[in-house]
Amino acid sequence: MANKDALRELQQRLAERLRLIRETAPTKNWLAVEVAGHGFLLPLEHSGEIFSLSAIQTVPHSLPWFRGVANLRGQLHGVIDLAGFLGLPRAATRHDTPLREAGRLVAFNAGLQINAALLIDRLLGLRRPEDLTPQAEPSATRPHFITAELTDAKGRPWYEINLAALACDEAFLKVAA
Repeated sequence: MANKDALRELQQRLAERLRLIRETAPTKNWLAVEVAGHGFLLPLEHSGEIFSLSAIQTVPHSLPWFRGVANLRGQLHGVIDLAGFLGLPRAATRHDTPLREAGRLVAFNAGLQINAALLIDRLLGLRRPEDLTPQAEPSATRPHFITAELTDAKGRPWYEINLAALACDEAFLKVAA
């Protein structure tokens, strides 16, 4: 009889925990990247695989920020220089920088149905909402796909890029010069 009661109590505790997990809103996590000295946050649910910078085949008659196409795990992906697309000036690069340190490619999540990857300068790890403070007033006008401006404990500004909105942006989809 005691075993039945213990089993019933265990089942009730597990059911209560599952209910609490379902009711708790999922937290938003970001992949933090650096582009032209600026911090950007890419939502993990929109981000895909991260690749080392590989051979990129240029595409004639395309805009300068469209770097070309790269073969990433057997699929062709358009490579977009995020700094160039956003109009951010790049710092002078050294010619002796090894290719593996020259940048990374962050692919869009397959669920967004766009074979594209963003060229970024550096990966800076993961960020959680509790690590950042939203800014009440944006510092300047910003494109519609930059959905939030936040700061970390050190006062560094971060800009959240909604990759789903970016993937639908008319300017982003028009790569022909």
